[in-house]
Amino acid sequence: MPAASNSVPVVSNEAKSTTHFTAKALGFVALLCVAVWFVWNYPLRYVLHYSEAAFTDPASGAANYWRERIWLVSHFAGGMLALLVGPWQFWTGFRMRYARLHRWTGRLFLTGVVLGLIGAARLIATTTFGWAFGTSLASLALAWIITAGIAYLAILQGRVEVHKLWMVRAYVVTFAFVTFRAFHDYGPTSHLQPENERAITLGWACWAIPLLLTIAVQQLCALRSPR
Repeated sequence: MPAASNSVPVVSNEAKSTTHFTAKALGFVALLCVAVWFVWNYPLRYVLHYSEAAFTDPASGAANYWRERIWLVSHFAGGMLALLVGPWQFWTGFRMRYARLHRWTGRLFLTGVVLGLIGAARLIATTTFGWAFGTSLASLALAWIITAGIAYLAILQGRVEVHKLWMVRAYVVTFAFVTFRAFHDYGPTSHLQPENERAITLGWACWAIPLLLTIAVQQLCALRSPR
């Protein structure tokens, strides 16, 4: 009688590795596609249609946007740069094979964060949507600079694993721009009234909830690690 273990299918390490790679590749492509979709449909329209009419159209912006156009473009340019460069930081094969290029994409990401924050600071200070909405955006900006700043300090000290953790968190905060628009403009949440309360709530939820979940998942993975 053959041993029972002979009848149990064995999954090779190569098959596991292939499945893991496929999942990561699909996740990378999906993340990049969503980022490109957001950039094309939202901030890029201001850049492609750089005119007072585009910046004051009630359907696409507030009346004061043309007056603050320099700060708005700075914010959009920085956000777009960080959003599109970020996913490349998490591609292990790219990072291992092109280490120097990986470092430069990291610098571009931080440059995008700085540009985005410069524009955001002015827009928050001059917002016409009330102090509550401005506070939610200020908190998002604070989370953005803290997560990106710690990631940068960690890599300067050679703490690669800490750097990876905080880069993921920094990109989750960067992706809050997409999350806000997705829930504000689409699906059941887009119908919540009054509109100003919806914007204030999403101004907090778009970054705080994803960041909390990200930290929780990271800590659970750390608890499961034998190290």
